[in-house]
Amino acid sequence: MATTKPGERKLQILQTLAGMLEQPKGEKITTAALAAKLGVSEAALYRHFASKAQMFEGLIEFIESTVFGLINQITEQQENGLSQAQAIAGMLLNFAERNPGMTRVMTGDALVNEDERLQARMNQFIERVELAIKQALRIAASQDQADEAEVALRANMIASLVVGRWHRFAKTGFKQNPSDNAQAQIALLLV
Repeated sequence: MATTKPGERKLQILQTLAGMLEQPKGEKITTAALAAKLGVSEAALYRHFASKAQMFEGLIEFIESTVFGLINQITEQQENGLSQAQAIAGMLLNFAERNPGMTRVMTGDALVNEDERLQARMNQFIERVELAIKQALRIAASQDQADEAEVALRANMIASLVVGRWHRFAKTGFKQNPSDNAQAQIALLLV
């Protein structure tokens, strides 16, 4: 049996957990089911993670680092505030589409019956996303492309559209892609 390098097993656990979250039925994931899927004992899981909540924290850390890394790239590459807002919203929808299991974490579906601090962390994630959109719209206002008085309102509407599309994607068993016709809808919220 091949030995795994330090960190590889941890990553394998997180990848398997994310894969299990991609199942449209969305049953509650137990450590026993996760261990069986990996072909290891539950004790082996707990050598890498102190709890199931810690496993979900690993997924949340991946989501946060990926999404905010991409937001930083968008803001560095795009000077136009409206284009930044449009690109951020589009990236959020595309991220969900490419990562259905992570979508269930972002919407909180996978966090039901888990430690409540996990849901609080995802709520904070959504607030930070909305703040990034708001910052892009403030730039647009400074470029005379948006009304400063409407920045917070529009940022909230765009964030709500994104979260709503994530929910619809998860609730349709990942059949209703979040990016379908989204750019036209987002553009309507930016005018």
